[in-house]
Amino acid sequence: MNAELLDLKAFITVAETGSFVRTARALNLSQPALSRRIQKLEESLGAPLLERSTRHVNLTMTGRDFLPKVRRLIDEFETSVLAIHDIGARSSGLVSVAAVPTAVFYFLPRAIGRFAETYPRIRIRILDIGANEGLEAVARGEADFGINFIGASHAEIEFEKLVEDPFVLACRHDHPLASRKRVSWSEIVSHRVITVGRNSGNRALIDNALARHGLQLNWSYEVAHLSGSLGLVEAGLGIAVLPKLATPAAGHPIIHTVRLIEPEVSRTIGIVRRRGTTLSPHASQFLKMLLEAVAHAFRDARARQAEAPIRSGKLDSAGLKRKR
Repeated sequence: MNAELLDLKAFITVAETGSFVRTARALNLSQPALSRRIQKLEESLGAPLLERSTRHVNLTMTGRDFLPKVRRLIDEFETSVLAIHDIGARSSGLVSVAAVPTAVFYFLPRAIGRFAETYPRIRIRILDIGANEGLEAVARGEADFGINFIGASHAEIEFEKLVEDPFVLACRHDHPLASRKRVSWSEIVSHRVITVGRNSGNRALIDNALARHGLQLNWSYEVAHLSGSLGLVEAGLGIAVLPKLATPAAGHPIIHTVRLIEPEVSRTIGIVRRRGTTLSPHASQFLKMLLEAVAHAFRDARARQAEAPIRSGKLDSAGLKRKR
């Protein structure tokens, strides 16, 4: 096979940008030169990798299968080059984690900071993608491990539970439901509900849970990402159903969350790994620090909840009601 490193990088960049124009600019190549490199790579493989149209470029089935493999190849090559340059220094390498977006925000920063202090030469790649994509990335070996809420029944995946994340109702503080402590699913039918699309793992989990109770989610607006639903809530366009970890922290000036009941629906977030495989030493150490960071975060959360009555002025430091 006669494929150069720049041919492979050109393919990866086209796949990521969906554009020959942007790829040519990023790699400092002319468009004809870029096209020749892609064509040469396809001829070497004996199969087309890209489907070209006047406006966009899409991966063929062969291209979708080839992309994670060539990414891994490039990563390993660059890591090897760095290791040669860093002889005598601290070891170098790469750890890849596929995490649902909410997990990236809540679980990873503390672990990354601690890991970077201990292993400054180790690079960390975070694939902040949807649940289904993240699970496939782990199954294909594109990621060392993942943080996900699906995969417990996957034949090729080991699932280690981290935490239960309940679905809640998000609304503005001035919404009629904001004064409630809990709201049933049947009560939100009369309101304009915002939800994520059917391709989302969160939506599938909700629909399946409600179907078991003979209920169906009636929605007015559908978005692709959880962050989009919060934007519509802030604009006063409706109420949203989303996981607790995806909602703003308590004290947000606009958005308020309410517990959803009858039924209570939650997602189990956990660590997903390929069954029967052993993590590299660096990935294993990062996972250890991640689990410690998650445990620490939830200890802090429980402590804040315990202190909330004192901070709110309802109780004094002795736990007694203050006189008004």
